[in-house]
Amino acid sequence: MKILVVGTGAREHAICESLKEDAEIYSIMSNTNPGIARISQFQVASESDMDQVKNFALKNKVEMAIIGPESPLEQGIVNVLENEGISCVGPSQEAAKIETDKAFMRGLFENYKIPGSVAYQVFDNYDNLSLFLDEFNKDVVVKPVGLTGGKGVKIVGEHLEDNQEAKGYAKHIMETRMGGHPRVVIEEKLVGEEFTVQAFSDGEHVIPMPAAQDHPHAFEGDQGPITGGMGSYSDKDGLLPFLSQKDYDESVKIMQHTVNAIKEEAGPYKGILYGQFMLCKDGPKLVEYNARFGDPEAMNVLPLLKTSMVDICQGIIQGNLRKADFERKATVCKYIVPQGYPETKAAGEKIQVNEKEIEKAGALVYYAAVNQENKSIYTSSSRALALVGRGDNIQEAEEICEEATRHVTGDLYHRKDVGTAALLQKRIDHMNHLRGN
Repeated sequence: MKILVVGTGAREHAICESLKEDAEIYSIMSNTNPGIARISQFQVASESDMDQVKNFALKNKVEMAIIGPESPLEQGIVNVLENEGISCVGPSQEAAKIETDKAFMRGLFENYKIPGSVAYQVFDNYDNLSLFLDEFNKDVVVKPVGLTGGKGVKIVGEHLEDNQEAKGYAKHIMETRMGGHPRVVIEEKLVGEEFTVQAFSDGEHVIPMPAAQDHPHAFEGDQGPITGGMGSYSDKDGLLPFLSQKDYDESVKIMQHTVNAIKEEAGPYKGILYGQFMLCKDGPKLVEYNARFGDPEAMNVLPLLKTSMVDICQGIIQGNLRKADFERKATVCKYIVPQGYPETKAAGEKIQVNEKEIEKAGALVYYAAVNQENKSIYTSSSRALALVGRGDNIQEAEEICEEATRHVTGDLYHRKDVGTAALLQKRIDHMNHLRGN
C-alpha cells in the first residue's frame, strides 16, 4: 500500500518506522529529515501547502494519508485529500477543532455533560475578562483559543505571578491575535500530576494506548520555560507509577464520551486522539486535547506496537477498528535540543549522530527538526532528535536512553532527569500528599 505521511519531525519519523515493513512510504516534509528520507520517497515542501500536498499525493497515486502535525489539520488537509478520493488517518477540519479551537472543546464538554471538565470562561472583551478575574477567587490558566505550538499557555504560580498579571497576558493575546484569534480561554488552575492517554479512533470505537508522562519544562527539576516537550516515559503495564487502573479507565471513558460528542457536532472523528489529563485529588480532569499523536509521546508507544500499523489505519478508515496490542515494556524518551532551546537564536550548527553506537546501547533514534545536507546533519532552532530506551522497567529504559545520549555530539543539551527514580518518586509523593495517603 502506498501511504503518504505528512510532517517533518520525530513523531513523523516514528510513524514512518511503524509502517515501513508493510507499506511503500511517501513523505511531505519541510526539511530533509534524514530518518524519514531514507525510508520514503519524499518532497521538501510546507506541510500546510494544501496544493503541494494534494498534487504530490495524486502524482504518486497514494491510497492513504497520515497527518502528523496540527497545522494542516486546522487548514483542512483531510477534507482536501478526501475530496480527491484519498482516505486519511486524521480528523476533518471540523472534527479537528477539538484541538484547534479550545473554546469549542470546552463548550463540547459543557453541552454534552462530559465528565472531567473544569470551570472556565471564554472572552473577547478585555473589560469583561478583567471583571471576571477580579471576582474569581482561584488561580487561573490563560490560553489562546487557537494553536500556538504548545507554547501559548501560561499558568498563575508558574509563569504569571497572580491573576492581575494574568490580565496583562490575556490582553496581549487579544491585541496580537495570538493563535489567530482575539479570544482567550480562562480556566481554573488544576493541582495534580499531568499525564497523557493517546487513542486510535474510527469514529465509534476508542482503542487506548499506554499512558505516558511528558516533561514540558526546559530544564531539570521541572524548571524553566514550557517547550514542545523535553522527554517522556511509559511503564510496562500501560499505567504510570502514580496512575491507577481506575484513573486510567476513567480517562478513557472521558475520551469515548468526547468522540461520541464530536460525531454529533462535526461528524466521525477518525484518527488519533491525544488526551492530556491532570490527575487531581478527585480523579482525572481534561486539560486539553490534541488531534494527532503527541511529540514526544508517540515515541513511547509506537516502538511497542505489535499490531500492524497499516491494519490499524485501515480499521480507522473503514470504521471497524477493534484492537491494538503493545509489548509489555517500559520506555523513556529524551529529546536532544540546541543550547538555549526554546529561545534558540542560532541555527545551522553541525552535529554528529553515531547511530551504530546508539543501536549497540539498545536505543532508538528519531530525527526531529534537523536538516540533512549531503551527509551532514544541521540543527534548526527547535528540537533536534529523540532517543528512546526500552526495558523491563522504567529504570532500565532510562539507563539505556541516557547511555545513548553519549553518542550525539554538538552544541546540544538534554534533560538528564527524565524518567529517573528521583523524579518519579517526586511525582508519587506529590499524588500521595494530594490524596492524603
